[in-house]
Amino acid sequence: MSRIFNVTGDCKPALHYMADITEKLRQIKGMVDAGQYFSINRARQYGKTTTLGALEKYLGREYCVVSLDFQMLGYASFETERVFVEAFSNELLECVDELPDGVRTELQEFALCDEKKRTLQNFFRILSRWCGSSSKPIVLMIDEIDSATNNQVFLDFLSQIRGYYIRRDKLPTFRSVILAGVYDVKNIRRKIRPDDEHKMNSPWNIAADFDVVMSFSQDEIAGMLREYEADHYTGMDIEEMAGLLRGYTEGYPYLVSRLCKLIDEKVAGSGQFPDRAQAWGRQGFLEAVRMLLSEKNTLFESLEGKLADYPQLRRTLHSLLFGGEAIVYNVFDEPVNIAIMFGFVRKDNGNICVANRIFEILLYNYFLTSAEAQNMSIFRAAANDKTQFIRGGRLDMDRVMEKFVEHFDSIYGDQAQEFDEEEGRRRFLLYLRPIINGAGNYYIEPRTRNARRMDVVVDYQGEQFIIELKIWRGDAYNSRGEKQLSDYLDYFDLKKGYMLSYNFNQKKETGVRKIHLGDRMLVEAVV
Repeated sequence: MSRIFNVTGDCKPALHYMADITEKLRQIKGMVDAGQYFSINRARQYGKTTTLGALEKYLGREYCVVSLDFQMLGYASFETERVFVEAFSNELLECVDELPDGVRTELQEFALCDEKKRTLQNFFRILSRWCGSSSKPIVLMIDEIDSATNNQVFLDFLSQIRGYYIRRDKLPTFRSVILAGVYDVKNIRRKIRPDDEHKMNSPWNIAADFDVVMSFSQDEIAGMLREYEADHYTGMDIEEMAGLLRGYTEGYPYLVSRLCKLIDEKVAGSGQFPDRAQAWGRQGFLEAVRMLLSEKNTLFESLEGKLADYPQLRRTLHSLLFGGEAIVYNVFDEPVNIAIMFGFVRKDNGNICVANRIFEILLYNYFLTSAEAQNMSIFRAAANDKTQFIRGGRLDMDRVMEKFVEHFDSIYGDQAQEFDEEEGRRRFLLYLRPIINGAGNYYIEPRTRNARRMDVVVDYQGEQFIIELKIWRGDAYNSRGEKQLSDYLDYFDLKKGYMLSYNFNQKKETGVRKIHLGDRMLVEAVV
């Protein structure tokens, strides 16, 4: 049976193409060897379950690994301490093959004993005796702990783990405990019961920091593609494809696998890409990006839900995307911390930024296709003239610039107030959105994102266009901008680029002109 790219559930080497995570496992084993307790807190579909499965095998020679999944217990299992202890005991009896006969008998009797004796304290005494008699150190791994985090029984369970950890020099206990989920158990600060003030902080404060990078590097992605290439002989440029996947996703495991799956199963065999050899190139990759951003999935819906739940997060991301100003990370900003926890934004040199290009494009689409945005005159003007911008299946960017100047002057020419950079950018992107909608995407090049300059990279049917957006600040400043854009075209190996300047001088000359700089051509539009 041939392997596939997997985006549902954990990955299995015999069935799925996988990145080689041996180095990550080695780092995690180092924490286990040191006797550390820790959480693997990462966003949804970030490879946590796959990592735990691989880790169980990786540790198997030296440790007795007990791997459980709290989702298997069900909500009712956490209602009371006695019910939880019974459910946990039964789970151990069913899942642990290496359970010594004496411990198995104790757990069986414990599950059938008087409910009053079925307490966490008594349960952990059995576990401690097991740890003391085991021929190998025992590692406890629990996946999907989010099922239990908002629950008093779970906090009491963590308290027992903490108590034995602190007294591990006197009482046998687990060598390491690993909890996996989205939420950071270490920083639970809510009271489960109003009268339980001492439960404000999580007893998981014994946990070590988990700093292992879970995203895929370009080399790890390339390794997965080499396995695929060995099976299918597409002739792809593996390094180029790995670079594109890493560049658009920052190694987010689900996004990497989903794009690969789309190329393999949807792009290949379509009209423009009749086979895998045609699909596994830059144009096929960009088609997969377009498909991904057009579909609904739980990851994208989660991002939309967080924007609805946290208006401040929505405002912060809007400013970040359109304003270009650096936004300093604030440890007390709850909405931003939640966005980081869910993997939508990340910290970068003390500032925050959108986690990857896919999420950035998704957010631009979110802000620029809202009902309010679509009702704006500049959006409607582009939508009404959409057909004249596409010629022979290609985007006529020269025509886009010409008509934008015309429409902008017609709609906003008599307005006295000046646009700042943020609003100017938003209005152009609003104009561009209905023109490329469904057939292309655009993103902001991060290396040029600032309050003075922002370069938009447009992907349309495999063709790229670079447009620099800026405010006119004199001829000298403008000449420097032309030189910057020319240098940037060299980076993208393009011969033609575009510049949109917002000029608010009373004696300005609006229109479009073409400037030749060596073998490069710049099309400059002034409004």
